[in-house]
Amino acid sequence: MKLVAVLLVGIVCVSCAFAQGPPKPAPEVQKIGYFVGSWTSEGDMKAGPMGPGGKVTIQEEGKWMDGNFFVVFHASFKGSTGDGTGIAVMGYDTQENVYTYDEYNSVGEANHFKGTVEGDTWTWNSEMKMGPQTVKGKFTQKILSPTSYSFKFEMSMDGTTWNLIMDGKATKK
Repeated sequence: MKLVAVLLVGIVCVSCAFAQGPPKPAPEVQKIGYFVGSWTSEGDMKAGPMGPGGKVTIQEEGKWMDGNFFVVFHASFKGSTGDGTGIAVMGYDTQENVYTYDEYNSVGEANHFKGTVEGDTWTWNSEMKMGPQTVKGKFTQKILSPTSYSFKFEMSMDGTTWNLIMDGKATKK
């Protein structure tokens, strides 16, 4: 009997939510609209723990998911460490007041970043395992125009000394 009462309360709550209309994205979500479109990124990978270094090219298409809460990216990349594809989702976490970026690619990586934006600069932070060690990652994007931004990816063992892994520029078609 208790289960029936709980289900009825749940149905009433869901009905009330739909009666108010579909949820609306937080105002912060509008900022990620900048990344919607077809982008070409050209970067310079530095020789180091991530590989031998060299040029990297990324083709990326970002589109709003239905509801306009998230931008979904499909990407292909070419570089000295190999070629591949990836999929990512960018959004905004209203509970933590941070942007989110979760990427999965064909070389077996799963990357999870939390980001902030100040003025024209987006800063994305993550922690990743490299063997037994946890390494901090920082990806910074500086908006140069409505159709371009510069970027750099840095890594740190301690969170204070950062090593440049890759830098470059992205251009929207």
